[in-house]
Amino acid sequence: MNNRWWSPALTVVVVLTAAPSFAQQPPAGPVAPVAAPPAGVTWSSLSPNQQRVLSQFGSQWSTLPPERQQALAHGSERWLGMSDAQRDQARERFSRWRALPQDQRQALRSRWQTFQGLPPGEQARVRESYRRFQQLPPERREMLRQQWRNASPSQRQQWIDRARAQHQGHAPGPQGGHVAPHMSGPPPHH
Repeated sequence: MNNRWWSPALTVVVVLTAAPSFAQQPPAGPVAPVAAPPAGVTWSSLSPNQQRVLSQFGSQWSTLPPERQQALAHGSERWLGMSDAQRDQARERFSRWRALPQDQRQALRSRWQTFQGLPPGEQARVRESYRRFQQLPPERREMLRQQWRNASPSQRQQWIDRARAQHQGHAPGPQGGHVAPHMSGPPPHH
């Protein structure tokens, strides 16, 4: 392997694993008994390829929190399981991520945390809605994004509530199944 891709690879692995490692929302209601802390991952338990991908962490591995060790180990497995095309896509996504201002990155982290907190069925519906949105012509997507940006917070909440009701099997909204006029669901924020 060419060593020049290891540093970008490591960066992508860190990004792939960073989202789940951000602070979690506190549980609602009574607090359950505290579970045992997660077990760490020993450096020697990593494969030689994982150790190469994570080489920047080798000397400090034992000082990393167990959650971070697990996230990095998982991310390195994902990286090593990717095809060259998938790695190129991951590098491109990371480049776009790094180019965003810090406040936008934080907003995306927050959205990711919200998404991670959804039940699996709701996550699947969000993914399907996003897939349908991505299949729209670019000018239509931009028009929907603009409508979302221009909507008041109460309008946005009404669209969200209407979409949730539709997905839970209630009757379609007044727009014949659309969440808002000319909108089949709130577009992702970009």
